[in-house]
Amino acid sequence: MSGPGSTSAPAALLLAPDGSTSSLALREAPSFTRPAGPVTSRTAYAAAHVVPRAAGDNTPGQPADVDWDATLGFRRHLWSWGLGVADAMDTAQRGMGLDPAAVRELVTRSAQAAREEGGALVVGVSTDHLDDPAPSLDAIADAYCEQLAHAEDAGAGVVLMASRHLARVATSADDYERVYGRVIARAGAPVLLHWLGTAFDPALAGYWGSDDVPTASKTVVRIIEASAGSAGAAAGVKVSLLDADAEIALRHLVPAPARVYTGDDFHYVDLVAGDGTPDGDHSDALLGAFAAVGPSASAALQALGTGGAAGLAEYRRILGPTEALSRQLFAAPTFYYKTGIAFLAWLNGHQATPAMAGGLHSARSLPHLSEVVRLADAAGALEHPELAAQRWNALLALHGVTR
Repeated sequence: MSGPGSTSAPAALLLAPDGSTSSLALREAPSFTRPAGPVTSRTAYAAAHVVPRAAGDNTPGQPADVDWDATLGFRRHLWSWGLGVADAMDTAQRGMGLDPAAVRELVTRSAQAAREEGGALVVGVSTDHLDDPAPSLDAIADAYCEQLAHAEDAGAGVVLMASRHLARVATSADDYERVYGRVIARAGAPVLLHWLGTAFDPALAGYWGSDDVPTASKTVVRIIEASAGSAGAAAGVKVSLLDADAEIALRHLVPAPARVYTGDDFHYVDLVAGDGTPDGDHSDALLGAFAAVGPSASAALQALGTGGAAGLAEYRRILGPTEALSRQLFAAPTFYYKTGIAFLAWLNGHQATPAMAGGLHSARSLPHLSEVVRLADAAGALEHPELAAQRWNALLALHGVTR
């Protein structure tokens, strides 16, 4: 590690699964430029995490005790880079540490911050406040509508999240169309649908009434088509299947003006680029990965917006290396990706603790996080390399790992 006045690169200690260690000289942080306003080459939302209060009882099974200053500060960081924020979704630990009361407060506070910053915001609306594990379809629709009303009253855009309750009790595609049709009819503004694959949540198997993706895709399209002309028409669908071919096929089925938002944290570089043109075939973005690499995502989308082969090449140069990092963050079991998102936010100085609500910071091993450090350095995703090295080396030392 470099000392005062030293010009040597900060060094991070890497830990392999066999216990061996090595030293990595970290690169300088990229000198990206913040845009004057939102990026426009693609609609892009970064799904943001929550930061727990360091002195709070954020142990498994306890209600989340949130550090609101740090949590909202991270959202302001994303808005400052021209990205939208997707809040109160699975990245924010819904169903894995963030309880319904904390969700409601998060929606209210984020919507207020978005107004103050002039930032784009959508929030998740679901049924996770229901106590009955197997409610009726009408009760599920009512639960959706209750959260929908709260989000709209707060002034936030809406993502109708996939519901574990609906996955549990629905017996056919007709059941999904009935519930979504009723909820969309109550919406006062366009909404996004949400298709989360089983890698992200095993409880969502058979969503839309089928495990066959082409069959399920047809149900999604019917719901979008049936909503056309209503105030809350489905403006698109966020797809997190980790299957680029299935997402591209869905893009060709979804009727305009509805759009597909990729949640594929393995293949987003190509999916967002599409054919490289503003109006050509492509996916927009609603990604947890973009919370981890916000400045890089912004710089890449700014480059894409300049147009032409040169803009596309610069987009790929900047964003391409982040995909290897994202694959590590979202490695199986994928639903623990949130640990890496919070870990990187800590390394980059956006929060004072790597801890997470529900104790989820323990969900990844030190060698896994060591590889995150290595790939974040390679991707230019360490915003303050000196700080990152200090914090990571100290965490290793706490666990008895030294040079």
